[in-house]
Amino acid sequence: MILWPFKMLWQFAAGLLSLTGHLVALVLGIVFLMFGFLVSATIIGMIIGIPLMILGMLLIIRGLF
Repeated sequence: MILWPFKMLWQFAAGLLSLTGHLVALVLGIVFLMFGFLVSATIIGMIIGIPLMILGMLLIIRGLF
């Protein structure tokens, strides 16, 4: 129950990977990670930035393995 959001995020990353391919998933993961880092520069931006960084890391991991 507590891990439900992470499971849904992982399934979203897997579905995106199956649609786009490994290389595009890696590129999207890096872009989401960098954009999330830039948005997180402010306190209010952390609400959007941290989930974007997590999504970026998940896409990079799914793209590599």
